[in-house]
Amino acid sequence: MERKLVFAVNGERFELAKVDPSTTLLEFLRTRTRFTGPKLGCGEGGCGACVVLLSTYDPVSDQVKEFSVSSCLTLLCSINFCSVITSEGLGNTKDGFHPIHQRFAGFHASQCGFCTPGMCMSLFSALVNADKTSRSEPPCGFSKITKFEAEKAIAGNLCRCTGYRPIADVCKSFAADVDLEDLGLNTFWKKEAKDANVGRLPCHDQGKICTFPEFLKFEIKSSVDILDNSKNTGLPESQWYRPSSIRELYELLNSDSFSKSRVKLVVGNTGSGVYKENDLYDKYIDLKGISELSVIRRDSEGISFGAAVTISRAIEVLKERKESEPHSNKRLVFNKIAEHMDKVASPFIRNMASLGGNLIMAQRSQFASDVATILLAAGSTVCLQMASERLVLSLESFLERPPCDDRTILVSVHIPSWSSAMESSSGIDGCIVSEPTREANILFRTYRAAPRPLGNAVAYLNSAFLAHVTSDKISRDLIILNLHLAFGAYGTEHAIRARKVEKFLVGKVMTASVLLEAIKLLKETIIPMKGTPHSRYRSSLAVAFLFKFFQPLVKDLIVPEKNGPVDSSGVAGITDYPNGDINECADILSHRVSHSEQLNNPNVILSSKQLVEFSNDYHPVGEPIKKAGVEIQASGEAIYVDDISSPKDCLFGAFVYSTTPLARIKGITFNSTLASQKVIAYISINDIPKEGKNIGGSNIFGTEPLFADSLTVCAGQPLGIVVAETQRHANMAARQANVQYSTENLEPPILSIEEAVRRSSFFYVPPVFYPQKVGDLSKGMAEAEHKILSAEVKLGSQYYFYMETQTALAIPDEDNCIVVYSSSQCPETAQGVIAKCLGIPDHNVRVITRRVGGAFGGKAVRAIPVATACALAAFKLHRPVRMYLDRKTDMIMTGGRHPMKINYSVGFRSDGKITALHVDIFINAGITEDISPIMPHNIIGALKKYNWGAFSFDAKVCKTNLPTKSSMRAPGEVQGSFIAEAVIEHVSSFLSMDATSVRKKNLHTHDSLILFYEGCTGDAPEYTLPAIVDEVASSARYLDRLEIIRHFNICNKWRKRGISLMPLVYRVALRPTPGKVSILSDGSIVVEVGGVEIGQGLWTKVKQMTAYALGQLSVDGTKNLLDKVRVIQADTLSMVQGGWTAGSTTSESSCEAVRLSCNILVSRLMSLKQSLEEKMGRVSWDTLISQANMQAVNLSASTYWVPDSSSVVYLNYGSALSEVEVDILTGGTTILRTDLIYDCGQSLNPAVDLGQIEGSFVQGIGFFMYEEHVENSDGLVVSDGTWTYKIPTIDTIPKQFNIKLMKSGHHEKRVLSSKASGEPPLLLAASVHCATREAIRAARVEFSSTNDPNSSPTMFQLDVPAIMPVVKELCGLDNVEKYLEAFVSTHQKMEANQVLAPCEDNLADTKEG
Repeated sequence: MERKLVFAVNGERFELAKVDPSTTLLEFLRTRTRFTGPKLGCGEGGCGACVVLLSTYDPVSDQVKEFSVSSCLTLLCSINFCSVITSEGLGNTKDGFHPIHQRFAGFHASQCGFCTPGMCMSLFSALVNADKTSRSEPPCGFSKITKFEAEKAIAGNLCRCTGYRPIADVCKSFAADVDLEDLGLNTFWKKEAKDANVGRLPCHDQGKICTFPEFLKFEIKSSVDILDNSKNTGLPESQWYRPSSIRELYELLNSDSFSKSRVKLVVGNTGSGVYKENDLYDKYIDLKGISELSVIRRDSEGISFGAAVTISRAIEVLKERKESEPHSNKRLVFNKIAEHMDKVASPFIRNMASLGGNLIMAQRSQFASDVATILLAAGSTVCLQMASERLVLSLESFLERPPCDDRTILVSVHIPSWSSAMESSSGIDGCIVSEPTREANILFRTYRAAPRPLGNAVAYLNSAFLAHVTSDKISRDLIILNLHLAFGAYGTEHAIRARKVEKFLVGKVMTASVLLEAIKLLKETIIPMKGTPHSRYRSSLAVAFLFKFFQPLVKDLIVPEKNGPVDSSGVAGITDYPNGDINECADILSHRVSHSEQLNNPNVILSSKQLVEFSNDYHPVGEPIKKAGVEIQASGEAIYVDDISSPKDCLFGAFVYSTTPLARIKGITFNSTLASQKVIAYISINDIPKEGKNIGGSNIFGTEPLFADSLTVCAGQPLGIVVAETQRHANMAARQANVQYSTENLEPPILSIEEAVRRSSFFYVPPVFYPQKVGDLSKGMAEAEHKILSAEVKLGSQYYFYMETQTALAIPDEDNCIVVYSSSQCPETAQGVIAKCLGIPDHNVRVITRRVGGAFGGKAVRAIPVATACALAAFKLHRPVRMYLDRKTDMIMTGGRHPMKINYSVGFRSDGKITALHVDIFINAGITEDISPIMPHNIIGALKKYNWGAFSFDAKVCKTNLPTKSSMRAPGEVQGSFIAEAVIEHVSSFLSMDATSVRKKNLHTHDSLILFYEGCTGDAPEYTLPAIVDEVASSARYLDRLEIIRHFNICNKWRKRGISLMPLVYRVALRPTPGKVSILSDGSIVVEVGGVEIGQGLWTKVKQMTAYALGQLSVDGTKNLLDKVRVIQADTLSMVQGGWTAGSTTSESSCEAVRLSCNILVSRLMSLKQSLEEKMGRVSWDTLISQANMQAVNLSASTYWVPDSSSVVYLNYGSALSEVEVDILTGGTTILRTDLIYDCGQSLNPAVDLGQIEGSFVQGIGFFMYEEHVENSDGLVVSDGTWTYKIPTIDTIPKQFNIKLMKSGHHEKRVLSSKASGEPPLLLAASVHCATREAIRAARVEFSSTNDPNSSPTMFQLDVPAIMPVVKELCGLDNVEKYLEAFVSTHQKMEANQVLAPCEDNLADTKEG
């Protein structure tokens, strides 16, 4: 009987007779249905953009189970008889929006909107499952979910725009235990009114959404007998097989058709997110149909999990309380394993990933598994089925075996039940002292240090320790009776047991000297493989975790750690070891542990305050209205380029790029694989029309080639594009390209700034972009009492990580024309480049951009090659072609922020006043100019934030054989501002002064500001920076907290806090901008602007400005007009001279162009309105427009606004105070609190500007603290996905985030007195970096006696980003060892003195005698 794939999507039935078995659920949804809400963000399960709700139905129990999944990894054939809900299925324009959508809108929690549908589904899944619990019913309108659960629901979802705070507020608004007054700015109530109540929120209605349709339940019930009696319940016609037993599995594997095929065994398919598939498989075998692999057995011996059991299900079982296990000791190990698993991956991955799959990856592919490590420490065993036998092995033995072949099946995993009797049910003994009946207490702890606390992050090192401990009845010292020490992920083939250390410690009394010797043994054991990044750091983590585990067991090492008299952050602390012990030993442990190190509570809920000063002068401009189109962004109905339905005969392209930095291309072939057979065409430089040019980018400094010719000049340079019938096939085929290179007779590539300088490889910087120096440097240096000469700062790169990767769709049109849909910040430039490449006039090329899923500068010049390549392929093949870059290709090709090397010399007085500064700046531009020649201008502009006295500089833009660097949010300014702060920090360290006092000493007066920023300072009252700095210091209690932090640091050895206050001066420039306003016959209004909606709220502000400017014509008020306005997409054949959407000023420029256009319409209509009023009295808007049409009044007006030369450039001001806490043992940094004040003039929309400030600041946190951009020795980017590149997440932003949007009054030369907000706040994130530096300084002072005597504890350079290994290394990689050595030495001397004292007394008595 032919079987078909049956499932439901948003209540609609789908039945497929034949399916490509490699098709993912996401691919099907986006290409075969109208539901494009789920987005492709990474293809790794690491971003959450593709999350949907998957539901299964059990006809026996009549129960529906709902859970979130990553649809980019879920194979379509695996969801037979399942139900899928996307964000469109929750609510939509037609049926009404869901409360989740409405709250995302009302809390201003969506900007570009690309990630929002996935966020909605993660939250919805959490609400559904919380409401199904047995908890008491919540108050009406709330869910059963807790604040912590709600916030954690989106911990696996990435957002590059918002900064997460408003998203957290949306989630918490559903929690029954929330105080609504604590939530941020929203449209449901006014914060100052104190009238928050749940009745004002869109009501949460449990069970409103049907997650599993009745028709599908009926089909499942009808099919039960057939399925039960069927040998294989798969879809053989689709080459998808689902055996029901292991015997059937091996029958398949041993059959002729399978032995000659590429076969993939799957459960959740999450492994494909780790190890990318470069080729297709012939056949798939779904192991979930084998009941033995899904069985869970729990008894007194422990818990056995079938290998196909998901990690989420394992967590549930491990947390279950059983009456047969009344004592906490029985559950201790299980609970700790569950807690650790809950931190690994994201819920939508854990819901799919199987325990067995995780362990197989660890064993076969050296995956750095947390699961393997913690189960190894717990003494787990595994059951393996091989072709001829079944084996039960210890997990340790399993990991040590040669990699399993694809015919070896992991059947089950057994986790033993541990008790105080020191015997586990595993039968696999650890190191046990020969006292098996001795009463003991069990301890089990797990640890991990990872780039982010939760979600998709491989640990630098993970570990788990299990010990049986007893106490000496006389000395009350603790003795280790049994011990398991497991370590993994540190650059090893697999997790290991530290057997030598275990053997050494068992039977010994725990003392400082014993612990020190154990650590020495451990360092001989934990040795990362050659080439492992941060290897010394990983080894130090092993020591740190061992110390954390044993410190409470050594009575002399118990040092009370406390928060001091007042916890300045408001963040609670908890004890790491809860008391769950049962005997005298437990009492001792309990007492000691209660005074052991405290860690920041992982359950701390984010808190925030927003103080916004509104302006009603230009209503509705100035009102915090919600973002235009935000509901359809949340529901998934908003159309991005890749959401546009593919035209008939559409093809898909993928780049083939160079992996070598400088080489001749001898040829390109494709490996003979299933994937390469899908290639329809290969488009290269040879396919450019004779009339065209090899051009892929353009700006005022020149052009760059689309494809390499015979010479590739950098790794990541496009060589051509593969064209296939699906995007997946094109991507796979591109990876089959085999490029033959030759470097014969070529000079070595230039891969560093140092080599560029040595070979004088520089780009020309036009004098207009080279700023003027200030003052006389030699005179300033002569006035200095102290000098720092030739100090160095290095800054790395940063990748854009827009959620929507580069994408375009090109459609050939009549008469040699082409239409290109591009996700671009500069459609007009793309139009010109495409025309030149194809050799056709500009008017034959129409580029359309509706909205962009995040940009940050990366969708400007760097988007053009994608649109051009797409257009070339479509032009050549006479078929539509679209491209959507996979995340890896995007990260390798697109470039990012400019790396730099800076040398500076500074002169200063003893009071901290700087008299002279000279800076040499070397900028790594990559292989082409792009916008790099403007970088010196931007860097120096930001450097001038302080009054340096005399200021000189030299800047070189280096040409290297690296991918081109381009504009990224605050390009040059963020680096320049940081250089300024590095100088201030260095001076303050030299003088042993508080850095904030040095900053204030060197703040500009208005007179010095005019000297440094000639022509853009405005009048004296506009210089608000000194007042802002004072207000931040006062309102955030800087001096009080500084003293509290000093006390905290004295009281806490292994945790240190730091605080830093930082000012901001940021120069922006307005650009000429077009605007067009048209009033249609029904009175609705269409607006076109040159700017593109990239998430910054441009459309929203333009709508408000339109309503304001036309409001004088309407008797109905501006609110009614606001609803009539629609801003439409950028179209290069409709709106010319659109320019670039960049530099933070496009919104205000567009608003001014629209205002002027509206004024033209007002002038045309006002006389008509007055004449009608004389005849009719009050005239409605609709009547006015109807009459205007009848009288042939031109109802369309356009303007090209050119800013006045006296106001084209202006300064923005702000200040931030950040406090952090550093874990000295791991290097982990927690941002406890940030207070920020920003001068927005009179904000055009405070809600939009607030979102821009928060999002910009958090993106800056990424640059300064988390985002490590790594290249290999050839300059090829290797931090090329969510596994290796970490942007901030909800668990890494400030725990308390307070922002004031300052209304600084009337600014005559600004657009309705407004100021920019998109980029400047990013610079203030350096306050987090500087606060981290202060915490490190405290640690170095604490351990200065044991650090390198040649290094100063207060004078050091903290790299950017300040990732955990960097912080830990500066704090001291060997602090634990040095601390223990000093401790042991001191105690030995004390003991010696105690021994000698009686002898000396006796000798004295003898002499007296």
